[in-house]
Order: sequence, then C-alpha cells, then structure tokens
Amino acid sequence: MKLAASNIGLAAYDHLDDFHCLAGMGLTGLEVSPSRAWEDWWHGLKPTAVDTYRRAAESAGLQIVGLHTLFWQQPELGLFRANDARAQTLDYLAHMSQLCADLGGRTLVFGSGRARMRGALSLDDAIAETIRFFGELTPRIQSHGTCFAFEALGEQDSDFLNSVTETLRVVEGLDSGVMKTHLDAKALVQAGEVNAEAFARARPTAVHFHANQPDLGVLSRDGEVDHAEIGRLLRSIGYDGFVSIEQRMVNEDDPLSDLARSAAVLKDCYG
Repeated sequence: MKLAASNIGLAAYDHLDDFHCLAGMGLTGLEVSPSRAWEDWWHGLKPTAVDTYRRAAESAGLQIVGLHTLFWQQPELGLFRANDARAQTLDYLAHMSQLCADLGGRTLVFGSGRARMRGALSLDDAIAETIRFFGELTPRIQSHGTCFAFEALGEQDSDFLNSVTETLRVVEGLDSGVMKTHLDAKALVQAGEVNAEAFARARPTAVHFHANQPDLGVLSRDGEVDHAEIGRLLRSIGYDGFVSIEQRMVNEDDPLSDLARSAAVLKDCYG
C-alpha cells in the first residue's frame, strides 16, 4: 500500500513549504481539500495557481492522489437538488473532476454528508436518483481519467449510504468506470464492517482509503479504531492503492509534529 496525507492537517493556503516534510515522514502521496489550497477554488481559480501547487508537491516527491471535502462551503449544491441547483452541482463536479486531473490526481472522494441528505426520499429512490445524476455527469468527465469514490458515512453524519453494502448499490448500479468505492476507517467501525466479508465485497471497486479517528485527530494504535486489524484486512484483499491520513489541524502552532505521529502509526499498520 502507498501512504499519503490530506492537506486538511496543514495551514490553509500556506503549506507548500511543508511538502518536503511530509515526504520526509515516508509519505509518497498528497490528498487535496481544495478549500485548504485556495480561497476560491471554482470560478476564481487560475491555471497558474493549480500548476504551482502541483509542481510544489511533485518537486517534494509527492504524487497528488485526488480531492476530498468536495462540498465544503457550498451549501446550495448537492445530490437531490432541483432545477438550477441540480444543474449547478453537475457543473461544479465537472469542474472538480477537471481540477483533479490538472493536479495529476485520479480520485474524488464523495463524503460530504450534508450534500447528500435524502430526507423524505426512500433509500431505493435516493439510490435511483444518484445513479441518474452520475449517469448525466459521466460523459462530461470520462476524458479526465478520474473517478468519484463514494464514502460510506455513519448515521450521525448522513442519512444516505451509511455502509459499504449500501454504497455498492450505487457503484454497481451505475456500472461505470467513473464510479468506485472509498473505504473509511471510522465509518467502517460505525457500520460494524471491520470484517472480511465487507472488505471482500468492496475489493473489486475499492480505489482509496482514509485512515482516521472518529474526531479526525492524531492516529492511535489503541481505542475505537483498530488500524492494525484494518490494515490486515486491506492486505487480505490485495489492496495496493493509497491509504491517506485524514486528520484535521490539531495544533496550529506545530501541525507537522502531529502529522509525524500519525505517519508513524500509518507505516506500522498499513505500510
């Protein structure tokens, strides 16, 4: 497995100089939250800014894996929107896919619990609409070489797609190369899916993994999330993609020391 970290653990808009430190921790990948990289990552984003970010990562020896936290500060957008908001969401995700490709990445993790609340929709109807929505998006992004990876979220985070089992209904229903599966350590624990059966079901479409804690704090070898066992299960299905530290910036004065502690756990459990 290849090891990465998200930029949400770094200072917003001012962390290009930290990339060499991440590489020094033994990481080879960088996952990007656009809202931590640029103040305006949609209409105001300049190609030169994207190129500068990519070059900084690559010069440090980091491959940009892809994007996550896609809907941060975009409350009007999401699945199950109507009319103009639905069209704008399609435009936005097409833009995010192109941004991912321009950065050299492949995966766009669709977590964003508030952007996929189904409300009064039945589970079956919500799955059917999600398949229709991404069916419309697919022709617009196929040339990018990217894929969207749906992330199961705990019931406290969303009322839609709370387990790998439910997520696979969308992925397999769309039956498209642009829709894959993302696995998340804390969500697997919350869904009771830290077991061989769930990992075996996810194996054919799993393209990305988040190593995290319930509070997105520093990774721990003890506690609710058994990273050693999850690492063993990933190895058992032959997963060889990126495992990315999803960790908020715990200490504003010294974020790199916290990431270094997590990187040590990552290497022990997933490396």
